Amino acid sequence: MIYLKYSLFHTTGKDTIIFVTKEDHAAPSTAELVEEDPNDPFEERGLILPNGEINWNCPCLGGMASGPCGTEFKDAFSCFHYSKEEVKGSDCLEQFRSMQECMQRYPELYPQEDEKSPSETPKDSESTDALDENSTSASDQDSDTKQANTES
Repeated sequence: MIYLKYSLFHTTGKDTIIFVTKEDHAAPSTAELVEEDPNDPFEERGLILPNGEINWNCPCLGGMASGPCGTEFKDAFSCFHYSKEEVKGSDCLEQFRSMQECMQRYPELYPQEDEKSPSETPKDSESTDALDENSTSASDQDSDTKQANTES
């Protein structure tokens, strides 16, 4: 029986797919770890890049840097990030005020936290209260009926 040692490499974008044989797995690995390239556009990064700059493409920003108030957001966030004040960001009030004013012009994109969602209307809570009252009176009626049956 003849065994051919054959591994297939296929590269798609940033990914390399390697198909290996049983013989490949039987031998000790010769893989070498490669130092990360800080300029690799496919490498995931956090909010702050290794060089200390802000990663505006970080998914953690939720698109804030690219929305209609993106410029105001970037100004405020940059000011905060690079602030040297004793109380960090205390020198950025004007930038945050500008960002807030912009967001108020787009309430459908930037809803206020204190606004209730349409499902939490007072009408719904009144219905719930009415249900609770009906449930209570029904259980009271059941108790009265049980008491009457006990007394007879």
